[in-house]
Amino acid sequence: MSASPADRIIVALDGMAPEQALAFAAGIPDLRWVKVGLELFVAGGPEVVRQLRQQGKRIFLDLKFHDIPATMAGACRSAARLGAELITVHACAGREALQAAQAAAVASAQDAGQPEPTLLAVTVLTSWEAARFAGELAIEEPIDHYVPRLARLAAEAGIGGCVCSPLEVTALRAAHPEPFALVTPGIRPAGSARGDQQRVLTPAQAIAAGSSHLVIGRPITAAEDPSAAFAACCEELASGGQ
Repeated sequence: MSASPADRIIVALDGMAPEQALAFAAGIPDLRWVKVGLELFVAGGPEVVRQLRQQGKRIFLDLKFHDIPATMAGACRSAARLGAELITVHACAGREALQAAQAAAVASAQDAGQPEPTLLAVTVLTSWEAARFAGELAIEEPIDHYVPRLARLAAEAGIGGCVCSPLEVTALRAAHPEPFALVTPGIRPAGSARGDQQRVLTPAQAIAAGSSHLVIGRPITAAEDPSAAFAACCEELASGGQ
């Protein structure tokens, strides 16, 4: 594993008010990456991203942009200007929108002197399970066929990676070697509750399968000692789950 365990773990600051998120992030000195999702961004806006970056944190901005090409390009342009290094877009927006978003993000980061971001295509949310996916969305293609289709579309559009279930990582990594990023939510350390995630693996299992980054939320954020929980996840990665 080329990156250190701490560089692989993205802690999701979900369910926190802006001041809570800032205090939480500051309270784990070894924390490198944080995820700012819809709830936190709507509450705190761009300023919470700026303040997290002032703490030295790297930002996964998980707003899952899905719109017409011009609007997606504009959103990614603004996100890159903030310094977000990982930015989610929905693959099902289509090739034209993905290409527009990618070009806008790279140009904006260069103009603003920010790190070049990696766009991540969202394939199928980890809360879906097969029967509901087929029944509610009227999509007959199984999830394990639909996800690779969307990942391939994203890669062909120049997107640098995708967000996917850990159970889909092995097949996607075989089809998309590094540096294509595979960022996986649905990570639950051994003994943790699944919560609303249906397709999960432990941190060590996901990295072994080919994940580049792991998104971990409540097992760390809701722990009695979040610093110790974060350290335990890092130790599990360092030891390979042994």
